[in-house]
Amino acid sequence: MTYEGVLTKMQTENGSPIQYYLVFENDFLNVNQLIDKKVSINFLHYQCLNCGLQKKIYRQGFCYDCFFEIPQAADWIINPEKSKAHLGIEDRDLAYEEKVQLQPHVVYLANSSSVKVGVTRKSQIPTRWIDQGAHEAIEIVEVPNRYLAGITEVALKDYVSDKTNWRTMLKNEIQDENLVEWRDKLKQFIPAEAADYYLENNSETNLQFPVLKYPQKPKSLNLDKTPFYEGILKGIKGQYLIFEDDTVFNIRSNEGYVVSIKVN
Repeated sequence: MTYEGVLTKMQTENGSPIQYYLVFENDFLNVNQLIDKKVSINFLHYQCLNCGLQKKIYRQGFCYDCFFEIPQAADWIINPEKSKAHLGIEDRDLAYEEKVQLQPHVVYLANSSSVKVGVTRKSQIPTRWIDQGAHEAIEIVEVPNRYLAGITEVALKDYVSDKTNWRTMLKNEIQDENLVEWRDKLKQFIPAEAADYYLENNSETNLQFPVLKYPQKPKSLNLDKTPFYEGILKGIKGQYLIFEDDTVFNIRSNEGYVVSIKVN
């Protein structure tokens, strides 16, 4: 079977294990069903996720021009503390910014390579944790807008990391942590504006990824340098496909790349 389309991040469904799906314009693929099978990936061309043109992808699946113009790629996406929609101040498109920023957001702790702090919309729980390859996670605060979540994350970054070591995550060199204890320990550092939104009675969520074999020395597949690759798929974690020869392929980092995927 051969599937073809522009890559976007895999859709997920929480379960034991998590189910992964690649959704193309005319194809739909349950990636779990490919585990332990030979899979080839062939890079065909670029296609910007916004304008649809065959222009080289710059970042986040967008061409250079779109990346610096559209609200989906604005600075507040990566740095939520820069959100201003709650003040009625436009960055690139106030209607879009109000829609995204003025909804419940969660500040959380997730353990993927070590304990880290992060921000996501409430509607993206547990999808965000799955995408990061976290095997356990817990919410700290639930606030009504992105700005409050952002300033809380900034405050907590002084005491806990906000980064994931992708190699450690993929090698599964992880330790279980008591995230309830971490949450309680960090409570004192929550900014006054967000203190009333602290969550003190929730429990951690545990996630199970479909992996038969973890890589010992993961090496990342770069389609610009290696436009064709073939290998035995051994698992999926985060947004990575894990192959038998320790090659790993980050779907999220290759959004906007049109590929054909063949299953033998």
